[in-house]
Amino acid sequence: MSEKPARASWLGRLKPDGYIVLIFAMVAVASLLPARGAAAPVFDWATKIAIAFVFFLHGARLSREAVLQGLTHWRLHLVVLAATYALFPLICLGLAALPAWISPPALSAGIIFLGCLPSTIQSSIGFTAIARGNVAAAVASASASNLLGVALTPVLVAALLHAEGSVSPGAVQALVLQLFVPFVAGQLLRRWIGGWVKDRARLLSYADRGSILLVVYTAFSGAVVEGVWSRIGALDLVRLLVLSCLLLALVLAATWLAARALGFSREDEIAIVFCGSKKSLASGAPMAGVLFPAATAGLAILPLMIFHQIQLIACAFIAQQYAKRGDSQPESR
Repeated sequence: MSEKPARASWLGRLKPDGYIVLIFAMVAVASLLPARGAAAPVFDWATKIAIAFVFFLHGARLSREAVLQGLTHWRLHLVVLAATYALFPLICLGLAALPAWISPPALSAGIIFLGCLPSTIQSSIGFTAIARGNVAAAVASASASNLLGVALTPVLVAALLHAEGSVSPGAVQALVLQLFVPFVAGQLLRRWIGGWVKDRARLLSYADRGSILLVVYTAFSGAVVEGVWSRIGALDLVRLLVLSCLLLALVLAATWLAARALGFSREDEIAIVFCGSKKSLASGAPMAGVLFPAATAGLAILPLMIFHQIQLIACAFIAQQYAKRGDSQPESR
């Protein structure tokens, strides 16, 4: 057998995925042309509207049976919550306790704060949808993580960092208005528009991916405008990048192994991996402003900003691989 086809297949795997290239492009554009001034609130609102639209489409597409199954999938939710509020804090405590030449002391509080945050909602569900996982369970699990995080994150931060403060009720209201209301509206209108949405699955795919690109640009723009990168040295930034990659790799491996060991289906495994391996910048940024003094809030949020970008890029690649594997093995578990 000729080695040429095998070599071509191997080279094809090395070829960068177009979607990942787009994510890097958003980071580059935000670095050169960040949304600032009057443009910043425009992009902020555009991001909120895009996320709400995605949830509306998911609500219109998912059957009532699928939603109820997702809500009652308690074993999956327990695994995700254990990863988010037990595994993450323990690993982050260990990373922050490493010697100063490995883990910068100025960033130790931010690393521990990162471990206490809830999971993302939009990107977790978006990547689960791209990977063809259990979207209904992802909606319920990621949403529950954020709702519980309103209470759990301040408690964990107070216990681990002796910080004081509380989370504004406005965070809960924003969560309800931006996510649950559109999803419920889609469910209520599903009788009339469900078929139209189902027949246009490509539209939902574009909405998922486009909203994630918008989140990347808006989040990275905020970091650039605030000038957070100038507060630490280049070596500290490199070390933080390495620690963030290590943290994500450990959690991804742990969630994947747990899903396999507990006998979850492939679709449930995808939801566990994506919901259990992320941390929310949208929730973390306002929480940092409340839990930390103004002088240290910027440094506290820096590890989250870097981890947020890494998780989006890495999970975009993983979601694409899951989707390709699903195409080639439609009968896989």
